[in-house]
Amino acid sequence: MMDKTSPTGRLPVLNLDSRLIKRVLETPQDLVIAIGFGLLGAVVLVGQARLLSRVIGQVFLAGVALPQVIPYLLGLLVLALVRAAANWQGDLRAARVAGRVKTHLRQQLTAHLFTLGPAYTRHERSGELTNTLTEGIEALDSYLGQYLPQLVLAALVPLTMLAFIVPLDPLSGLVLFLTAPLIPFFMVLIGSGATAVARKQWGALSRMSAHLLDILQGLTTLKALSRSRDQIEIIRRVSNQYRNTTLEVLRIAFLSALVLELVATISTAVVAVQIGLRLLYGWIAFEEAFFVLLLAPEFYLPLRLLSTRFHSGTAGVAAAQRIFQILETQPSATCIDMPAYTEQISPLVAPIRFEGVSVTYAERNEPVLADLSLEIPPGTAVALVGPSGSGKSTVADLLLRFVCPDHGSITIDQTPLNAIPEHKWRERVAWVPQKPHLFHTTVLENLRLARPAATVDEVTWAARQAYIDDFFAGLPRGYDTLIGEHGARLSGGQAQRLALARAFLQDAPLIILDEPTANLDPEHQDRLQQSIYQLIAGRTALIIAHRLTTVLRCDQIVVLDSGRLIEVGSHQELVDRGGLYASLVAHYQAETGDRV
Repeated sequence: MMDKTSPTGRLPVLNLDSRLIKRVLETPQDLVIAIGFGLLGAVVLVGQARLLSRVIGQVFLAGVALPQVIPYLLGLLVLALVRAAANWQGDLRAARVAGRVKTHLRQQLTAHLFTLGPAYTRHERSGELTNTLTEGIEALDSYLGQYLPQLVLAALVPLTMLAFIVPLDPLSGLVLFLTAPLIPFFMVLIGSGATAVARKQWGALSRMSAHLLDILQGLTTLKALSRSRDQIEIIRRVSNQYRNTTLEVLRIAFLSALVLELVATISTAVVAVQIGLRLLYGWIAFEEAFFVLLLAPEFYLPLRLLSTRFHSGTAGVAAAQRIFQILETQPSATCIDMPAYTEQISPLVAPIRFEGVSVTYAERNEPVLADLSLEIPPGTAVALVGPSGSGKSTVADLLLRFVCPDHGSITIDQTPLNAIPEHKWRERVAWVPQKPHLFHTTVLENLRLARPAATVDEVTWAARQAYIDDFFAGLPRGYDTLIGEHGARLSGGQAQRLALARAFLQDAPLIILDEPTANLDPEHQDRLQQSIYQLIAGRTALIIAHRLTTVLRCDQIVVLDSGRLIEVGSHQELVDRGGLYASLVAHYQAETGDRV
């Protein structure tokens, strides 16, 4: 099969995706059982047709009394119950197949997005990724639970019926055998355009979801700029695009249903006409003729169901393309974990070295970091200073393993950073970003992200170190107060101090601070700076500085410009050199009036 598939893993003629089938066949028991119950239902149906033809022949032609056919009638009742149970169990097992694969894919997709990290997600639309994780996975349900089992049954059930029909009536068996391929032929002929339209529909749905999320997240900005009502027209246009593509899918589905029902009806009529003529001339017995006539519509039913489920599964195939596109996106080779290092390496006692590190983002032609070589001694505070866009945040992202170097290496005591398992390394790193993300949950839960097992006393201690305990204690429900999405009920400075409290609570040997005193008023800034120096005392710290007053007590200042290391030294050494750092200090003093 694989040699006939497209590069994306699809077999377009039968709407198959080899990657989905592979996941189904990893544990095929439920699928095999579902198909087995489908075949059992077909065999039972043959038995019902045989008994019913016998009852009709005995009662209306042979004049047999009712008591003599009661065993046949009871047999029909039993077979009806068995068929209903077989259909129920078949549907149940098929649903289990779909549920298992969907659960596995959702977990795998979520884990892979975590592996790709911010370096990937920051270039994607959150609404589109959310739609893929939710609606995209759910769209696989009809494909996995209906189309795939029906594809097998559409081949096996008619063959099973032919095995009973041909010995009794070879001519009818030949007619059925020759007309059966017409239904899948027209299904593929008409449905070949359905997959392309379904992909177009899925793309429209993803764009609409992404745009709606963008609007909701930016509603405050839109209202402030009086542009919120302009979005109504954009939403109307995006919604119309999705509606039009949906109607295209429905038109193809209805056209397909019409043609296939017509083909099935004509094929059944051909069987009925030739049987009627032979019955008229006495060339076939009534029971055999009636038996074949009862089975003829059921012979075509699996093929008709396949065509119906072919269209219902096209949305799943379209969604699968995006799902596997994400799953097949590989992180940089330098991001892939090496064999796990067994020793407990700590940045508190081992130097961190950048050796010839270069990073280039896909959307930029020039590297954001170029041939950076730098050493951060253990237990020291190192400040990164430089103009906007000089690569300071990228250095922090490299240490957090959000980004991986295109060239060069990062080592901890000569051990490559990617030789340390990600979760083990990040347990040793406390990160305070300039714009911390806060979740729509309580203050306590937001703080405990740093250390889930922390006691309430430990959490309040960390909040006190960040000078925000009084504020949290004064909330309506104290630390159990919901802070809203993105910390909507907190000011920028309060959110910054909450993130700093996380760092106190985590108590990690490596601290990465992205200007922790940003968004703070002067009173809190001075108090918090003293607290920060207590936090980093005796630890290895990397401080990304925007306010140059933050760097005065750092052991070493690293100056970056356009991704390159320009200067390294203490504050006074760099000022005396009269280079880029000295000019930054002079500009900062002139702009803010602060003494540096």
